[in-house]
Formats: sequence, structure tokens, C-alpha cells
Amino acid sequence: MPEHLQPSDPNALHAALSDTEDDRQQLRILSRSPHPYHRQSSDLLDPSDRLVYGTIPNGAAASSHSFPKDSTPVSESGTEADDEHFLKGLPAPKARLHKGLRGVNEALSGSSTPLLSPAILEDEGRKTSLDLNHGQTLREKRSAAERSRRRKEIIRRSGEVLLLACQGGLVASNRGAQPFLQAYRRELVLLASIVAILVILYPLRLVMWAYRRRNPSKLIPIRVPISFDPAPLLYPPIVPVLVSLLVARGVDGAVPLNVVLGICSLPKALIPGAQHFELYDSLHWLLSCIPATLGASEPRDIAPETLTLLYPLHQTLCLILQSLTTTSLLVAELQLLSITLINLLLVAHSPQTVILRALLWIGGLSLIVFCSQVILWGADQRLSFSGSGRPAELDESIDGNPSGQPPGANYQRETGLDEHSDGMPPLSPVGTNDIRISFNDASPQASPRRHTLPTSIKSTGVSKTTPSGRRKRSASYSIRAFFSLTQSQAAKRRWLYAGYVYFVILLTILVLIRSHVQQYALSSHEPIGWALGYLFGDTNWFRFHVVSANLERWICLPPRGLTEKCCASGWVQHLRSSSIGEANTRLVLSAYWLGIITFGLAVVFQLSPIYEVDTRRKVFHFMMVAMFCPTIFIDPGYISLALSLVLGIFLLLDLLRASQLPPLSKPIAAFLTPYVDGRDLRGPVVISHIFLLIGCAIPLWLSMAALPRSGEGALSGWEVVGRDVSMISGVVCVGLGDAAASLIGRRWGRRKWLWGGGKSIEGSVAFATAVFGGLMAGSLWLRIGGWESEVGYTGIGSIVEELKNWLWGSASMQKTALCASVASLTEAVLTGGNDNVVVPVVLWVCVKGIGI
Repeated sequence: MPEHLQPSDPNALHAALSDTEDDRQQLRILSRSPHPYHRQSSDLLDPSDRLVYGTIPNGAAASSHSFPKDSTPVSESGTEADDEHFLKGLPAPKARLHKGLRGVNEALSGSSTPLLSPAILEDEGRKTSLDLNHGQTLREKRSAAERSRRRKEIIRRSGEVLLLACQGGLVASNRGAQPFLQAYRRELVLLASIVAILVILYPLRLVMWAYRRRNPSKLIPIRVPISFDPAPLLYPPIVPVLVSLLVARGVDGAVPLNVVLGICSLPKALIPGAQHFELYDSLHWLLSCIPATLGASEPRDIAPETLTLLYPLHQTLCLILQSLTTTSLLVAELQLLSITLINLLLVAHSPQTVILRALLWIGGLSLIVFCSQVILWGADQRLSFSGSGRPAELDESIDGNPSGQPPGANYQRETGLDEHSDGMPPLSPVGTNDIRISFNDASPQASPRRHTLPTSIKSTGVSKTTPSGRRKRSASYSIRAFFSLTQSQAAKRRWLYAGYVYFVILLTILVLIRSHVQQYALSSHEPIGWALGYLFGDTNWFRFHVVSANLERWICLPPRGLTEKCCASGWVQHLRSSSIGEANTRLVLSAYWLGIITFGLAVVFQLSPIYEVDTRRKVFHFMMVAMFCPTIFIDPGYISLALSLVLGIFLLLDLLRASQLPPLSKPIAAFLTPYVDGRDLRGPVVISHIFLLIGCAIPLWLSMAALPRSGEGALSGWEVVGRDVSMISGVVCVGLGDAAASLIGRRWGRRKWLWGGGKSIEGSVAFATAVFGGLMAGSLWLRIGGWESEVGYTGIGSIVEELKNWLWGSASMQKTALCASVASLTEAVLTGGNDNVVVPVVLWVCVKGIGI
């Protein structure tokens, strides 16, 4: 037989195929498009194609080193505060010449995501593909890079734990919290013991599970993966307890309530025998009842029966919130939100918090009960029609359950856990037998959903396949029901849906919320008449017409002539009460806020065609500083009420936008679209402006909860005695610190933190400097206004002498620097929560605990 017809050597053929595969892999690395936004919408990645860390079948271990289809890292750190090169949930945007470091060709430093970024792997692949002749293979270099990142991640998480320990030390040193530490010492010891025992047992359970299932390759088959994020284990159980100790003087029952909720929020992976598909676990419920039964003796601030029912309430509330927000919130954020709502429901007592409770609980529950199905019908009908009036072909990224399967049917495919996994974490995706530690509970109720904002990318046609090459699934039965409607019939039906929703909203506000606020917040005064007197009660013409029409029983007019008592609270309070009037001061503050908003929007519209979205968004941060930093000490009660009302309005408007019901949905979405980032596109909720408002409001609400109340008549409980620097900690953190970190980090951020993540050391220093300056300025304004003076306003000379002694004292500056440093480091290491919410709370705990 001729030589060229003889069969090839099988070993040579296998080597040739391996070389071909390696060449193809390297070509794929080098052929990545640097312009992802030039693709059509049909070419963009679907949420179903994202990287899922789960169990890899035995036969697929050899191919586990290949790159995933979606090479975009998903950042979980919240605000892109320093030099975030990636948007969450989107491909990397086109590079702009004026963005980042000018004149420095710097490689991307990575992402702040807790998951191992595929873009990092591809970047490592590009580097190593150029020097394969040095004797080290590509896989070995990747393994070395992974080990290095794992060590850096361990350092990062250790720093996160130390920062929380530092906050605990500050709270323990607070004189106001020490009596409650002694009073609830047994409950706190039980909480710490339960958490410690579960954390110690967790690796032992992993080892036992590994030996029971197979023969592991290592004696201790446990490995801390790069994707490990301890936020669900750290922040929900610890931060609410620290906050409750600082506000316990003004809120009865806050400490035992949050101790039980801390146990309820523990990840299911820590509970022996807990299954991912079970909403309630008997052992977890039993553990949450231990502080209620073995805690302090009588008298109790909260009944033991109430404490024992917190576990089902918390789990049910988490399920409802997850079904509403889907992928918009992380696990730790979802747990913290549920804990906050339960605290608001059970221990809210001030008028401002009672109104906030009515807006969130009564308004939210009524909309869920009466409008949820109608809103879903409207959204399904909207998705059923394209612009030409014919039914649109829907893919699996639009419909959360296209195949009509029950919730959780695709959970096994997504996570890689089989039905006999006993709740243990999946195996490592690198083909080893090591067990990966993970506290991010995957929920079977979560379904991928597309964001609800309009896009500027036009599709050239309807694709019948997903970008991964799979055939698209058919539409769900809920959407097929609308295929028989014409465009005009569908439009009429949408208007009917919208009219019903608006009617329910008005009925809820005017009947349910109004009656609750009247009975529990306003001492049985009618809310509309009370609001008129609260704002216009010091205007002469308004008082004259109210008295002339004999409307004093409906409109509550504030009393006049109380001037001597106000002098002891400082010259600003004296001027507000005696000269201007408290109601007129509120009108002046409202006009000032309106002017700031108008000027800020004009600046944003001017910057829109020039600067990128992150720079434009920082204008809103500076607007919050200008609006609230000078005014919070003047009338904190009114500002707290205003923030509560605005939060309710924001949530309602975002609900209308996401429902896609006319006529408000399109204008709201069109206004928000130029200012959203990748966090807002991860789910149906636009969270940026909501979290910005919450980050500014929560420290103020917490500070007012810890202060005694005052007021007379219709305004009983609406005023607070004294002021506190911690009131402005949220505005300083979000408005100054976050903006300074982003602007400085993008322009001069050359040195990255050891663990990467896009955060630069220069940005963190700018964050700490801005927070330090803001807290010092707030403390200075507090002393100039005379609110902290025990003898009251005694003249300019006494204020100047007090300021000189305060400025030259090093203790206040050291305390402020410590608080700013802790907040800055927390912002640098945080990945499991939005730093627009978590970092302001951390700063408030530090400022309140150390007593600035």
C-alpha cells in the first residue's frame, strides 16, 4: 500500500487534534470584538447564556477550562465608585478618550464581582498566548493566576470581617449602648453561639458529604473558591443588631427583635438538612425560637409569641420581595430589606415612621393583592405585540417561565444540584473533587427577567434562535391568550388595565393609608387639614381665612408666642420659631429644594451630550448634598417626612414604569434611560435613584429614632430634642464620598487594591477625605447653630471661643478620621451589597458609636 494511504498513527492524530484545539482556543481569545455595542440586539447575550457555577458532569471535566459564552463580569459591589471598567449585566462599553487615565495605557484591573470574571481569564489568556515557548503551558499559568486571586480574595474577606469587628467595638464602647448590652447579654450570647456552632459545623458537614458520595483526592476536600462572598453571613445577622443597640434607648424591643431576625436570615447552607426547594425549615425555625424562650426574663418589650412567628414572616416576605424584584437585588440586600420592613412593622412609633409604614406596608400589600394580576396581564399583552401589530416571537429571556413548567423546574439545570444533593454546595467547576464553599442561596423561585427600560438598539429582524445557537422556546400560555387581539383592541384593553390600577392607587391612598395615618400618626387629626396647617399655619392671610371660615377643627393652626423656650436651643432655632415661624421655615426649605432641583436638572441636561453617564449621575449626588447638608439640622422632622413621601412616590412611579401601562410608563422610562447603568438592567427595578434616596434617608431616620421627642397639640412627637452629627452621615457618604471616589478614581486612579475589583487606592483616599471634610463641616455647623450648647445662645463671643477649643482639640479630628477610614475601606472591599445603602449605615454606626 502506498505510504500516503497508510493509516495514521493514533497518537499522532490525537496530538494533532489537541494542537488544533489549542490553536482554535487561542484564536478565539485574540478575536474578541472590542466594540460590543456595534452588534445588533439579536446578537447580544441573553440572561440564559450567562455563566452558572454549578456541578460539572464527570464527562465534561476536560472541557471545563474553556471560556463561557458570556465574557462580561457581573459586578455586585453596588456603585461604581472608583474605576469600574465594566457595567453589570452588559458588555464593556466603547472606550472614550476622556474617560479613565489620560496618557496611561493601563490594563484592566478586573471587576468588583465576587465571581471569577471570565474577562479576567480571557485577559490572562491573551498575555500567556504570547510566550508559550517559555516552557509553561496556558493551563498552568491560569492555575497560578487562580491561586493568586484566591489568596487576594481571602485577604479581602478577612479585611471585611475585621471592619465589622471594628464596628462592633465602637458600638460596645458607646455609653448609650452599654446598658442594653448588659440587659440583653443572654440574647446576644445565644446569637453568637448559634452562628459560631453552625459555621464550625459547616466544613465538617462538607467533608462528611464528600466522603459519603465518593473517594476525594485530598484528605480535606474543601476549597474556598474565588467566588466566595460572605456578605449573606455577615451583614444581615450583624449590622441590624449593631444598629438596634444604638437606637434601643428610643425604640423598645429593637434588640431582641433583631437578634431573632439575625438567626432567621442565616443562609440555608449553614442549616443541617435544609433543602433549597423548601421555603420553611423546621430546624431553622427552632433555632430562631431559642432567644425568645431562653432570653431575658419578664418584663419583655415584645411578646414571645411574636418573636416565635418571625421566622415564617421573614421567609414569606423574602419570597414576595424576590418575586417582585427578581434579579435586581442580591441575597444580602434582600435579607436586609426584609429585616428593615419587619422592624418598621413592629417597632415603628414616631409619626414619620408610622407614615412610612403605612406607605410601604398598607400601600404595598393593597397593590399586590388587587393589582398584581392586572399588571401582569398588561405586561404580557404589551409583549405580545410588536410595532406592526402582529404577534412578536418571544424568547426565553423575556418570558420568565416560557414552557409552562412549575417554579423551580429549571433549578437543577441552572445550579447543577440533583435531587439527592442534601443541600450541599456543588462541586468545583474545574474538574476536581474539592467542595466549594458558598453562602449565596439560590432560590428556585427566581427566574431570569429582562429589564423594562427602552433601548436604542434596533433589531434588523426577528431571530428564531438564541445567540448561543439554541432554538427559541414558544411563548407562554399567558401571552398566547392575547395573540387573537388586534392592535386597537389591545390598546383599549391596556387603557382599561391602567384605569383600574390608577383607581386602586387612589382608593388606597385616600381611604386605607389616610385612615391609618390619621389614627396612629396625627392623633386623630384629619391628614389633609393637618398638612395645610403644617405648611401654611404661620401665614397671616391663611390663618385669617381659616378663622373666618371656622375651619379650626379641620385645619390645625400652630400656636404662637413661644419664644423664650426656644432660646435655649440655639440662635437658629430661636430665629426659626420666633421670627420666621416654623411653618414658614418649611415653605422656605421647600422653595430652596425646588431651586436646587431645577438648577441640577439644567446642569445634567447640559452635560448629557458631553460626559458619560457616570459623571452625569454624580450631579444628582451633589444635589443631595446641597439640598440636605445645610438644612437637616434646621428641621429634621420635616425633612424626614419629605424623604418618606418621596420614597413612596419613587416606588410607585417605578411600579408604573415597569408595568408598561399608559400613559405614564413611557415618559418615566424615557426620562430614566439616559441615567441608568448595568445595575438597573439586571432586573425589572431601576434601583439607582431609589438606593441613592435610601442611603441619604436611613441615617436620618435612625438618628431621630434614638433621640427623645417633643411637640405640643397637633405636632406632638414631630420635633426632636437636640441634634446629632450622625444625621448627615448618609448625605455625606453618598453625596460627597461616593462622588469624590468616582471622579478622582477615574481620573487619577493608577494604584489598584491588592484584590483588584476596579477600586483604586486614590479613589478610596478621596472617599475618606471627602467624608472627613463633610463630617467636620457638619460638626462645625452644628456648633455654630448652637444646637449642642447646654446653656443656649449666649452671644457670638461664646460661640467663637467654643469653636476655637473644638478646632484645636485633636480628639474630634481623630474620631472623624477613624469613621471616614472605616467607611472608605468598607466601600473598597464590599461586593455583596449596594454601597449606596450599606456604606452609609456603616458610617452611621461608626459616627453614632464613637460619639462625634
